Amino acid sequence: MPSKIGIRREDKYDWERRTPLTPQDAKELTNEHGIEFIAQTSPNRVFGDKAYQQAGIAVAQDISSCPVVLGIKEIPLEALNPETTYVFFSHTIKGQSFNMPMLRHMLSLNCTLIDYEKITDDNGRRLIFFGNYAGLVGMIESLWAMQERLAWEGIETPFQQIRRVIDYPDLASAKKAVRSVGERIKSKGLPSEISPLVVGFAGYGNVSRGAQEILDLLPTREISPQDLATLTRSPLRSDHVVYKVVFKEEDTAECIDTCHSFDLQDYYRHPKRYRGIFSQYLPYLDVLINAIYWEKAYPPLITKQAVKKLYKDGNWRLRVIGDITCDVEGAIECTLKSSNPHNPVYVYDPIDEKATDGVKGNGPVIMAVDILPAELPHEASVFFSGILKGFVPSIAQADFTTDLDSCGLPPQIKRAVIVYKGELAPDYRYIEQFLL
Repeated sequence: MPSKIGIRREDKYDWERRTPLTPQDAKELTNEHGIEFIAQTSPNRVFGDKAYQQAGIAVAQDISSCPVVLGIKEIPLEALNPETTYVFFSHTIKGQSFNMPMLRHMLSLNCTLIDYEKITDDNGRRLIFFGNYAGLVGMIESLWAMQERLAWEGIETPFQQIRRVIDYPDLASAKKAVRSVGERIKSKGLPSEISPLVVGFAGYGNVSRGAQEILDLLPTREISPQDLATLTRSPLRSDHVVYKVVFKEEDTAECIDTCHSFDLQDYYRHPKRYRGIFSQYLPYLDVLINAIYWEKAYPPLITKQAVKKLYKDGNWRLRVIGDITCDVEGAIECTLKSSNPHNPVYVYDPIDEKATDGVKGNGPVIMAVDILPAELPHEASVFFSGILKGFVPSIAQADFTTDLDSCGLPPQIKRAVIVYKGELAPDYRYIEQFLL
């Protein structure tokens, strides 16, 4: 068992205040498993140095003596130490070009990398995640973006009392504000200019469920994708509810060979056999929340061409795309860049194919903050740490001096080993093509 585990401070972004392990959880692990922790000193972390010290956790600037280091976001090259095991979200499994220098450096230093994203059960379900908090924050940010856009258009709505997540003291306060908006919608309804108001969710996993949890604080009525085209003409439609529609894979793609129906497992295995069909729904959506996992092999959810056609035809309602997944020019091709908590939105001009910060202009507002859970640093950290602490003893007990098969990591964690002692693990050798 390693004598020490370091808890790294987050310094990739000025506004990142999360921690992978809270003082209380570190204290419990020390008491129950004899693990010694050193928390790296930090002026920004939501749990300050004093909170760790009061829990009996040592605090130091230098954690290079720790053979295992826990973090959250990517680690700068200069902060990496030789022959150290790092556990964090590496954002490398898709061959992301911006993180290949970091991965190359880890290989050269004979490091080991365990990525939270790939800690999964036998069915491939993720076991450690912030996804629900990304959804919670992303939905509130998207509602705020919508009201800002509508205010610029001169349309008054009940949503005008919704603020940015970072302007609330906690999640409970933000939820209270959303519920208040819901009461106004119930009693007074929505203006005719935006009724029926439709919010679409692409995806149905942790991120989507978190986002839906916020929307469901409003009076919502769920409809199917097939109901969208007739909703505006329906005599039963109401301006006292917000309509919700959840899109699954079969709503977003079809087999190129139209003789074959959609098959989910075939789609996962052979995505090149399929083409995107999601654009058919764009004319009926006011807000779209993108919460899908996406890789380049899959067809985009929204293409630039589809948005250009939508706006050229003048047949649009789409005011906001909350791209919580935030793959730049990925599933949402008009996500030209990621944004940050201080400057969260921009308008995508579909004619000129350019982005302008803010909510003013021709085209949809894109909310593409790539660290949404960081806007609720205390609650997100407590949630994440509460899950992570169950895996820390297995990592602490592993023998990283032997080979991967013999090191003692349980299967859930072993599946997440991207690099082992300076070499790509067998399941991730495909990344080598991106390192050239």
